[in-house]
Amino acid sequence: MSQHGTAMDSPTATLADPRTADNVVYDPTLSELREFAREKETTTEYGSPSYVSEHQSRNADLTENALDAEFGAADYAHVRSALDAAADREMVCLDRKLGRHPENSYVCRYYVPKEFSRIALSWAKLLEPAPEDAEPDFTTVQVPDADEVAIRVLPDEGFTAVLGTDYSGEAKKSFLRLFMLDAKRQGGLGLHAGTKRVRLESDDGELETVGQVFLGLSGTGKSTLTAHGLGLEPPEDATMLQDDVCALRPDGTVAGSEGEGLYIKTIGLGPDEQPAMYEAATHESAVLENVDVAADGTVDFDSDAHTSNARGIVQREHLPSADEDIDLGSIDQVFFITRNPAMPSIAKLSPEEAAVAFMLGESVQTSAGDPDKAGEAIRVVGTNPFIIGSEGEEGNRFRDLISDLDVEAYLLNTGTVGGRDIGVDDTVTLLREVSRGCIEWADDATTGLTVPDSVPELDVSRFDVADALDDADEQLSDLREEREEYLDEFDDLDESIRSAVY
Repeated sequence: MSQHGTAMDSPTATLADPRTADNVVYDPTLSELREFAREKETTTEYGSPSYVSEHQSRNADLTENALDAEFGAADYAHVRSALDAAADREMVCLDRKLGRHPENSYVCRYYVPKEFSRIALSWAKLLEPAPEDAEPDFTTVQVPDADEVAIRVLPDEGFTAVLGTDYSGEAKKSFLRLFMLDAKRQGGLGLHAGTKRVRLESDDGELETVGQVFLGLSGTGKSTLTAHGLGLEPPEDATMLQDDVCALRPDGTVAGSEGEGLYIKTIGLGPDEQPAMYEAATHESAVLENVDVAADGTVDFDSDAHTSNARGIVQREHLPSADEDIDLGSIDQVFFITRNPAMPSIAKLSPEEAAVAFMLGESVQTSAGDPDKAGEAIRVVGTNPFIIGSEGEEGNRFRDLISDLDVEAYLLNTGTVGGRDIGVDDTVTLLREVSRGCIEWADDATTGLTVPDSVPELDVSRFDVADALDDADEQLSDLREEREEYLDEFDDLDESIRSAVY
């Protein structure tokens, strides 16, 4: 650290080689990590490990990065504290590979004290092993028992210090945050989104591929829809490629990030509602976090005894809908998932309207972000709370990319229209028919959006906003005014996007 505490040498350069450091167990196996964490484990009825953490959601308000904030002595002291722990305490260190695309693939190095090996186990199950002897692109040191909660990110050095929290989601996002930043620096855009490949039979019997991307906050149905088979029968199919974070590249390919597992919400998980996810979560290879598990191993996915943000790390190989690939060859359609009851079940958006949807990021707060505010209306640019840099520039970049790539954009409501519930079957029908190009569209005078006039196998009139919403004109007028005021906060946002607000 400099004398004035406003800079420091490369943090990773101060770390000893973990392969030879006396205080580091380097690249232990998954079995070894589980054994290290045995005292903290409750073994489930399925034979899988279950753990309960002290911190059960992210600490977004205590996270700072050195590009968007001016780091001072206190910030660099947090970084130094993490480095000192990595040098002095008994640690485990793992190297894993994030992404497979030649231009969006990274070696990630993670340190955590040995007594918190359960976090390393969860994180390791999400990613593939790194190439042997590879040097890290990104490094994270997590010290869960530090006196103060602080997450400090040095983007240019690829380093993150995670202090005072034992939530494994902080480890996961520390690397994904930098993955998305690098995508932007390459002329693309990192997205908090799932990706899906749908193959449909054309009139001449050939299979045509539709590449889909779903943006949505945790808990809005993104994972469910990304993994859903859409009721297709062979030779048609719908397969999940990525569940959480990806990189939209300028050539239209979408690079995936996590090659081994998914970090899913488990509240309400059941064999009838989400059979594929349930099967994976009840396999012995899963890791459960903050799920209500009795001393005898009985699992209760409906209980929020610990938190409504209960999680499971499940393996892709146990999800029938997951493909071997994690990269999407071409993006054709993008969906913004919302639960705003003043919005139609689905709407087709222009590139500018899509950029408005991107900037608004409207949904409801979930327990993954702030359990105390779960259920409240929320706006998060790009439905992505991990953006580094100008958010307005992200909106401009998104508009430019989907316009250049001729991507169809849609707003998808997975909640209610007024008080009328949009069921999963309704949403799946909409997605299937959008994929086929079988929806007839019309301009809606009430919302100003392009909405379905007719949809095969669905009475879409049930979701007419003017009919379902009391005082629709007044409510929508107030909503537009709120949105305009919100967009005015982003100085870098193009005027053509501001003027497209709906």
